Amino acid sequence: MKRSKRFLELEKRPISKDGFIKEWPEAGLVAMEGPDDPRPSIKIENNKIVELDGKKRADFDMLDSFIADHTLDLDIIEEVMAQDSTELAKKIVSVDVSRDEIKNITLGMTPAKIIEVVGTMNVVEMMMAVQKMRARKTPSNQCHITNAKDHPALIAADAAEAALRGFDEMETTVGIVRYAPSNAIALLVGGQVGRRGVLTQCAVEEAMELEMGMRGFTAYAETVSVYGTEQVFVDGDDTPWSKSFLASAYASRGLKMRYTSGTGSEAEMGFADGKSMLYLESRCLYMTKGAGVQGIQNGSISCIGVPGAVPSGVRAILAENLIAMLLDLECASGNDQTFTHSRTRRTARMLMQFLPGTDFIFSGYSGVPNYDNMFAGSTHDVDDYDDYLTLQRDLKVNGGLLPVEEEDVIKVRNKAAKALQAVFKEVGMPEITDEEVEAVTYAHGSKDVPDRDVREDFRGIEDMLERNTTGVEIVKALAKHGFNDVADNVFNLLKQRIAGDYLHTSAIFDKDYNCISAVNDKNDYAGPGTGYRVSDELWEKIKNTRLARDPAEIGE
Repeated sequence: MKRSKRFLELEKRPISKDGFIKEWPEAGLVAMEGPDDPRPSIKIENNKIVELDGKKRADFDMLDSFIADHTLDLDIIEEVMAQDSTELAKKIVSVDVSRDEIKNITLGMTPAKIIEVVGTMNVVEMMMAVQKMRARKTPSNQCHITNAKDHPALIAADAAEAALRGFDEMETTVGIVRYAPSNAIALLVGGQVGRRGVLTQCAVEEAMELEMGMRGFTAYAETVSVYGTEQVFVDGDDTPWSKSFLASAYASRGLKMRYTSGTGSEAEMGFADGKSMLYLESRCLYMTKGAGVQGIQNGSISCIGVPGAVPSGVRAILAENLIAMLLDLECASGNDQTFTHSRTRRTARMLMQFLPGTDFIFSGYSGVPNYDNMFAGSTHDVDDYDDYLTLQRDLKVNGGLLPVEEEDVIKVRNKAAKALQAVFKEVGMPEITDEEVEAVTYAHGSKDVPDRDVREDFRGIEDMLERNTTGVEIVKALAKHGFNDVADNVFNLLKQRIAGDYLHTSAIFDKDYNCISAVNDKNDYAGPGTGYRVSDELWEKIKNTRLARDPAEIGE
């Protein structure tokens, strides 16, 4: 067949490399409104739920039992379930119905009911609802700081730059698991060089992640995964109760944490039970609420390729973010792992959280080049900073980033590397050389820095752990070598464990270590002129990107 030249050109476009598939409900490859999703129902006898979404109590799986016994509000559920889903959706979208009023009825909806409610909305209506329903008034952002070499000085420098650029949370992980403590310390030190109050974490195996938190190497955790079907939980050697116990372990030491879930994980693991991705995700969110956990990282996260391949998949991701907010959970709303070759498509996916604002618009903007992102890359990375800052400027949106000057970035990167150099010297880790400090100060990524002696690093890490090194030793090392301001920052972060303020929903810190959360920064959006607005002071910063020229200079 003779081919159309237009179609031949279209086939060269990046989006042609993406994977798409028609719906396959039996395998869970349907984003929303699956034909085998249960119909909403509730039946209560003797103050106990005996039927939930068409299933008798004798047939409950572990998630049904947990949600029925620990999440749903029996005092209101029969009244709320009797209401029309479209009318409930109108209340959620309406600027004349307060967030508090909505929050007080959502636990009267079963998982099947709440997806029926959000299923009546288009994406614009969901975005309107997100603007009202997010927990914290002020939106924020989180980034990934990793590198292919697990190079500690580079992590510290990248963390300092990211903190300077405005990220309130930073997450690292490892290429080699034994590097976890080193990476966590590097991220902690670098983050506190860039800006006081930045929260950091290292995503690894759960026992190690908890140990690092208790030692004071990290300030929060989020890679505590929950799933929407019993079989996936079983395959992970977990239950809702074991995850609840782990959450309580973090809380007992004053550490903020949130669960991680997302549409597509059950289908990806082969146990979707023939249900839609959004229905299974709603079960994860109800389980999270019942466990008493303050928040969730959701938005498909590392499974984004699954919903991204089916119709309405990106809409389902927005819907899962909204359900998290309806349940009054902190929402780190995804936009992390890359899923498309199309720049147009990745920006469109991001805008649905960027425009209304979420607690963390990205749960992983790549604060490093994507070739260094050990979370499999992000939708946006360091090479997109100018684009992202311009979007903020174009639309007068606070996306969590600030313009910076090149000389300030160089200065803070150098200071972070030198601060970590001092810490490593005092805690007995292998030396960070002056050559490495110089390299990471100006580097684009790990391709520009020397290799480390991996075996020597491992020996140093093991020795450090055996000596029971904690965050206190990091503070002492910084102070001993003249980094008193950084030592004070790290010490203040450690003190927050005792205060416990940042266990509140959606908590972050400002540069003076004031806790900002859904308690004292409550979202009060009620239509135009209310809720979060970009302040005049912030707008002056957002406007003045490095690409914006002074008219007076143009005429010279």
